[in-house]
Amino acid sequence: MAKQTINIGSSANDGTGDPLRTAFTKINENFDDLYGASPFGQQITIAGNEISSNVTNANLKLTASGTGAIEMEGIQITDNEILATRSNDDLKLTASGTGAVQLANLKLASGTTVTSILDEDAMGSNSATALATQQSIKAYVDAQVTAQDLDFTADDSTTNSIDLDSEVLQFSGDTGITTSATGNTVTIAIDSTVATLTGSQTLTNKVLTSPTVNAASMTGTVTVDNLTFNDNIIGSASNADINITPGGTGSVVASGIAIKGTTISAPDSSTVNINEGLRVDGSVTVQGTTNTADITTTGNQTISGSLTTGTLNIGDLNITTQGKITTDTNGDVDIEPSGTGAINLTGPTNVTGTATVTGQLNADNLRMDGNTLSSTTGGVTISAPAGQNVEVGGTGVKLTANEANFTLMEATTMRTDAIQNDTSDGDISISTQGTGVIDLNTATQATVGSAGGANALPATPTGYIKIKIAGTMRVIPFYDEA
Repeated sequence: MAKQTINIGSSANDGTGDPLRTAFTKINENFDDLYGASPFGQQITIAGNEISSNVTNANLKLTASGTGAIEMEGIQITDNEILATRSNDDLKLTASGTGAVQLANLKLASGTTVTSILDEDAMGSNSATALATQQSIKAYVDAQVTAQDLDFTADDSTTNSIDLDSEVLQFSGDTGITTSATGNTVTIAIDSTVATLTGSQTLTNKVLTSPTVNAASMTGTVTVDNLTFNDNIIGSASNADINITPGGTGSVVASGIAIKGTTISAPDSSTVNINEGLRVDGSVTVQGTTNTADITTTGNQTISGSLTTGTLNIGDLNITTQGKITTDTNGDVDIEPSGTGAINLTGPTNVTGTATVTGQLNADNLRMDGNTLSSTTGGVTISAPAGQNVEVGGTGVKLTANEANFTLMEATTMRTDAIQNDTSDGDISISTQGTGVIDLNTATQATVGSAGGANALPATPTGYIKIKIAGTMRVIPFYDEA
């Protein structure tokens, strides 16, 4: 039956539409026609938010027309493919409550189709279509690791093992060897205490048995048994001789010098020169002419006859054929006798320059000791040639005497009738020490002045004496003798 339409008239209540009975009849007939032709109510039931099939064991199908697809919010179903329609959105299948999403089989883009997920710790089923749970994988791996160990051995052939499940293998160094680990790499290194084939190391307290040394260079002191080598010196233990013994009739040859038995000679019969650094202990017999440089002699050396030399060097002291004894630059010449011995100079002795004498100097009866000039017997006379003066120089220099009675022979310029200062307008100072006084020991008289025996002073003095007393200038009048 075709669809029936209810006439609702031209306007409300204008009496031109279908009566109510007629309108509801059309509605009932349209529903009857709809239910009679639709599976709803017969094959499909919609209750709440559930669509179910009413046909026993029948599938519920949603079929699009032609190339169309069944679309729901965010999901598109085409043929046997379910797609997410929102860009970059996940496709989720979520069961309700304790329910589960069940897939009869699962296959990814490629590979084996999976039909089950098994929880087997020992992986006993060995299935090619089953996946394992995380717990099963962990239990199986733990069991395998626990059952495995790492066997190793060292140079001593001792075999050991490391339990991979619970133990750690450690690499340890020893003297001169260190180890370090970075990532998966273990590095073994040696330090500077270990000698290498091409390295430059210092060997200390090492014993070399039958070594072969090729072009050796050694620094410091090298000891071979009791023999030491240091720089250009070959030494031995205390009081030990150094013996160089050639084989058979051979000689010891050193830079053209042959030492054979007790004889030193030149292999080509040329002159043998004994130069610097030669040390001779005991007796030495020299025949012919010897050319020598510096000779170091231990013990006493006795020369019978004359010793002829150019310059004789004794330490820093040089004795030349010109009759001079000299030293190195700014060096002193010390002549020191032994015990109570003395240095005796016979004949005229000339000293040029400054002579410094430490101690006492005796010249005949004259003695110089420190700052004191005295005589061992008799008086001390200081005299100058005729027409010359004996001068005492220096600023503020005074002539003093340790005795109360002091006879001044000359002071400045002294004549028989006067003491005068050689400097023009110069003063003459006469002073005493402490409470001493200046005593003018001369004749006195009771009268004075031109009036004869008068006791009174004349009205006018003859003149005045200008004198400094205790630092103050004074003027003292004087009178002619009566």
